[in-house]
Amino acid sequence: MENEILQNKDLKKTKKIIFTTILIGISFFLGLLVGVSNSDNPNFIHGEQKGELKNKKAEAPDYLSKNVDFKLFWKTWDTIRDKYIDSSVLDSQMFYGALSGLVASLNDPYSIFLPPDTTKAFNEELEGKFEGIGAEIGIKDEKLTIIAPLPNSPAEKSGLQAGDKILAIDQIDTSFMTPSQAAQMIRGDKGTTVTLTIKHGEEKEKDITITRDEIYYESIKTSTGNAQTDKLLNDKNIAYIKITNFNQDTEALFEKAVQNAINKKYIILDLRNNPGGFLTTAIKVSSYWVENNIIVKEVSQNKEKIQNFSSNGVAKLKDKKTVILVNQGSASAAEIVAGALQDYGLATIVGETTFGKGSVQDLTKLSDGSSIKLTIAKWLTPNDRAIDQEGIKPDIEIKISDEEYNNNKDPQLDKAIELLQ
Repeated sequence: MENEILQNKDLKKTKKIIFTTILIGISFFLGLLVGVSNSDNPNFIHGEQKGELKNKKAEAPDYLSKNVDFKLFWKTWDTIRDKYIDSSVLDSQMFYGALSGLVASLNDPYSIFLPPDTTKAFNEELEGKFEGIGAEIGIKDEKLTIIAPLPNSPAEKSGLQAGDKILAIDQIDTSFMTPSQAAQMIRGDKGTTVTLTIKHGEEKEKDITITRDEIYYESIKTSTGNAQTDKLLNDKNIAYIKITNFNQDTEALFEKAVQNAINKKYIILDLRNNPGGFLTTAIKVSSYWVENNIIVKEVSQNKEKIQNFSSNGVAKLKDKKTVILVNQGSASAAEIVAGALQDYGLATIVGETTFGKGSVQDLTKLSDGSSIKLTIAKWLTPNDRAIDQEGIKPDIEIKISDEEYNNNKDPQLDKAIELLQ
């Protein structure tokens, strides 16, 4: 069906028929909090008791139990058209605002409607290049939070850390912002600035002004960036692989990294500050360790269906003693990899409890270039541990203090090296 935007008032009747059909089609699923998995990319991930999901249903007011009366929608539409002071507002603005409101009514920060320009920016980010500050953001403890700054990005260079709360963007309060709304405000042209009001731990809030830049990154690194540390790793026969995102270039780059790792005795897989990416990529990476077994389980929102995703390919690294580094900036696909290898005893997890973004988003592309991203399921590890809200708890918990961070100390990596000696 063509979702045309009709701006000609002479076509008002036709416009109502088409738009009402769209609303009915989308609204059918609102109460169930599920979406139709007809995306061109159904394997995109982009954040309870053991083995079951909590059903968090708030008591709904009486008016929500009544049948939907679409006359109210058109009465509202016509009232705005007849009375609103600014008559220059386009029908298309109201149309896209209504679509955004539909998805926002789910009260899920990871389910969003993306208009064409935002969809384009979103796709560019998945390709590993865009302009902005280079930070993944989400909701944690009901606050807008830095999930992870990207390596060598303006965000990282400014001192932003995983777990920092964003209280305001250019002095605008973020209390009721979704991650998508915040990202639109933070993103911008190279050379321009944005000021974030940040609260780090128990410290007083402070303003950090960041100059935006072109962000381009490869998702795999095989060097720590410290010549002395890299020499130590080489001397101890340890292969170091850092995955910054599970993006479009990850599989090919990881295969190259594995060719080097095969000649080493031990492996450190660094998933710190990795905000996630594609499910298929997480499965492919896990398959280098997990042989012929489940990587992750997908549980639908109505709990009637559990789908198992299993390893594929040759487990070339299954006999390599491995340590995985994680922190609170490790999310989504990174948690899937860490959780699977931990469940099978194929790796020792070192660091901090991960972010806890264990939900599945389906991306549906629309004919006008816009898209809908809907949460359709939750993830469980092979041993039925819930990832969402819980995160992956490390086998050995080690935190990096502010003093250590500021002095480029890395006790988590030091512990990994110690374990592999």
